Amino acid sequence: MAKEIQFSLVYRDMWQSSGKYVPRKDQLAKIAPVIIDMGCFDRVETNGGASEQVNLLYGENPNQAVRTFTKPFHEAGIQTHMLDRGLNALRMNPVPADVRELMYKVKHAQGTDITRIFCGLNDPRNIIPSIKWAKAAGMTAQATMCITYSEVHTAEYYINLAEQLIEGGAQEICLKDMAGIGRPAMLGTIVAAIKEKHPDIIIQYHGHTGPGFSVASMLEVAKAGGDILDVAMEPLSWGKVHPDVITIQAMLKDAGFKVKDINMKAYMEARSLTQSFIDDFLGYWIDPKNALMTSLLVGCGLPGGMMGSLMADLKGMHAAINMNLAKRGEHQYTEDELLVELFNEVQRIWPMLGTPCLVTPFSQYVKNAALMNLYSRSMGEAPFTRMDPAMWGMILGKSGKLPGKLAPEIIKLAEEKGFEFYTGDPQALYPNQLPHYIEEMEKLGWDRGQDDEELFEFAMHEKQYREYKSGQAKEQFNKDLLERMEKAAQGGKQIVYLSDADKRAILHPNADPIEAPKAGTVLWELDFNEASHAPAFGTFFKKNSPICYLQTQSGIEAILAPEHCRVVNIEKQQGAKATKADVIAWVEKADLLEEAAEGIKSAAEKVKDAIQDLTRKADTKLAEKVEQSKWNKKGQLK
Repeated sequence: MAKEIQFSLVYRDMWQSSGKYVPRKDQLAKIAPVIIDMGCFDRVETNGGASEQVNLLYGENPNQAVRTFTKPFHEAGIQTHMLDRGLNALRMNPVPADVRELMYKVKHAQGTDITRIFCGLNDPRNIIPSIKWAKAAGMTAQATMCITYSEVHTAEYYINLAEQLIEGGAQEICLKDMAGIGRPAMLGTIVAAIKEKHPDIIIQYHGHTGPGFSVASMLEVAKAGGDILDVAMEPLSWGKVHPDVITIQAMLKDAGFKVKDINMKAYMEARSLTQSFIDDFLGYWIDPKNALMTSLLVGCGLPGGMMGSLMADLKGMHAAINMNLAKRGEHQYTEDELLVELFNEVQRIWPMLGTPCLVTPFSQYVKNAALMNLYSRSMGEAPFTRMDPAMWGMILGKSGKLPGKLAPEIIKLAEEKGFEFYTGDPQALYPNQLPHYIEEMEKLGWDRGQDDEELFEFAMHEKQYREYKSGQAKEQFNKDLLERMEKAAQGGKQIVYLSDADKRAILHPNADPIEAPKAGTVLWELDFNEASHAPAFGTFFKKNSPICYLQTQSGIEAILAPEHCRVVNIEKQQGAKATKADVIAWVEKADLLEEAAEGIKSAAEKVKDAIQDLTRKADTKLAEKVEQSKWNKKGQLK
């Protein structure tokens, strides 16, 4: 009987390997049933990685997005999976153990079936605790080996690593070929060895297309006994992303494997929907170069998904490096020459830094060190003089054990700086912190959320969560979006061309205007002790409560909220003149949950005020008694 190969659509990574952001909750709700209708996927990657952090960055609650996206797949019998970074969980730096453990409870409750646990150093100490926590929470623990190609990262290295992970409780193994530089034959050797000893262990292969090996790699993995292949679909397949399901399905079918048929009508509908999300706003953060493959990645081993940020960094340093070279009378680089110099420098220093797998966050560390070395060279300085604390943390062992050996000059530099190397368990450096976050949320009056999901999000991404809650994240995102829209419309020139009304219509299509009933001066607050200001983005107003005031010839008139709403844009600032029918602000209707939350908050404030009032009265009576006790019956001071 022909062996069946299953497909997983990495819808989350398709976006994050192409650009920065992921679709909104409403967009995910639209695409999910169409993906199901395609009929060829047994799994879908729905969340994890940086997706939840970027949700917060554009002002959306990631918990609601995850629940919305996973629900239809569950109903259709399709498994969902997420990416997690082991010690770093869902961020770029280490996470306390209690927060990591909570993550699996929350994600399972939200509908995520499988967690793909990886460590960029392939240190089992960073992966095995997550295996145990994930299984205890009811998830499938898929332990991940980051694939790269070096003298250290041999087939034998990976076969031994797989043994450690399976002994540690892994239920599945993933080969995460994040740069797509794993050689097909080597990948086949690894898979065959694992399957020979552990035939029941599911093996899933994840490979990027950047340098061009991925199609051959998928065939070798399938022939060696692999079970599931990660694929993408247009318009976000190929380039530096992932192979398209159409090609991989046709190749495997011809090779004699059993594969599910693709409903091409649904494929084209999903393709169209995904393109509409790109056109809506996500395309403004997609670098066109990510749609191109390049064999230049074979040597340096950098993942294609980081090429956008790499090019932005390179362009930022290009002028500074050439200015230094000009002062020294040396050859100045074109952008392409500098890019090749950067790739060569990455290739040179990578083994010197212990040969970490070039995956988040270590790919950024090595790339940054290489770029800083080029800058130092242009200044006539020694290399490795500009490494940041995060880079040193990796070198000193605070993120885990490096796969290779550090170069003697790196060790000497560390000693000269008085740094100490760490060989213990990395998790021991990051103590539990959930009690702190619980106390902080209680102090702020924030709800911990369903299944403690808001507590988790706050503990995982504190800064971004605070900015999301305040409305600052949405405001900053809107400004960035408009700048990119204006730049794109003018062929790269930053020229303002959209009116405020145009901008509001683009960013807040569901908003309603708050208009001036007559001519007057806008007053946002009636505060005679402090300066008055317009409300912050997202400020909630109850129905019939004053949103602002208008000072007219006949006096001061309150302008009331037509319904429970939140402010999404201000047209008239404090003290601005308005004529009749001028738009003062734009508001969006608040949903029932927001109304309830405001009601609870209001009730809590009333209870707090009542307690303080009672306390003040008690203090007053006590003070009276104390005062009376000072005097005798004759009115004399005792």
